[in-house]
Amino acid sequence: MTKPPPATGGGTRRAGSALAQDAVIDAPNPRCVTTTSEQPGTADRNTRALSLLRIAVGVLFLFFGEYKVFGTRFTLGGGFEGWIHRFLADGAAYPFMIPVLRGFVLQHHVAIAFLVAYGELAIGVALVLGVLMRTASVAGLVYMLALLFSSNYPGAQVAPWQYLGASLDHLVLAMCFATFAISRPFAFSLSAMLARRTSVGTPVMERIREIQGGRTPVIVVPGGDRVAEAESESRPGE
Repeated sequence: MTKPPPATGGGTRRAGSALAQDAVIDAPNPRCVTTTSEQPGTADRNTRALSLLRIAVGVLFLFFGEYKVFGTRFTLGGGFEGWIHRFLADGAAYPFMIPVLRGFVLQHHVAIAFLVAYGELAIGVALVLGVLMRTASVAGLVYMLALLFSSNYPGAQVAPWQYLGASLDHLVLAMCFATFAISRPFAFSLSAMLARRTSVGTPVMERIREIQGGRTPVIVVPGGDRVAEAESESRPGE
């Protein structure tokens, strides 16, 4: 009975640097495992660019929150309340936000002012350090939308494009937060540093070490996030 020809070369390895690249390791065993080349702590060019944007937005929010937290004018000096009154007096709030601003925000303006101050500072710290990034991004998105609907109403009888033009100061940041929330801008972050330190003991890394020992061939798929293992059927008589 014919047996499959043995693998030649004993093992062939093609690998890249920290960037996501293909890597193929051949071994005599016909089993095959597919895993990802994007291991924790690595980042490609797009990820690094997005991470730099994340840090830049975080620095902005550090400045936004710092003077509010370490000063009293915004929280206890009527600064926040004054902004709400100005939004209402100038007709800058969307119609559905007017009762919310008058009936809820102004009634609890001190508590909400502290929430805004410490929330901005927390978002800035999280984005700059790269911890709890998704939570901070979702909170930042909600915050930007609240500001947009409270202060960027262009009026009822305007062209549709003016709704976008009037809200650019908050809409751009809202889109940044939405992007951070659905992506993985983990470069230059504490999360990436911790991932690099803990990845050695993960099941995926243990499996890769076993594969690199010559017992199993591996196909590393760039950018993937699943580990799939396929068993090839042995021929009769083996």
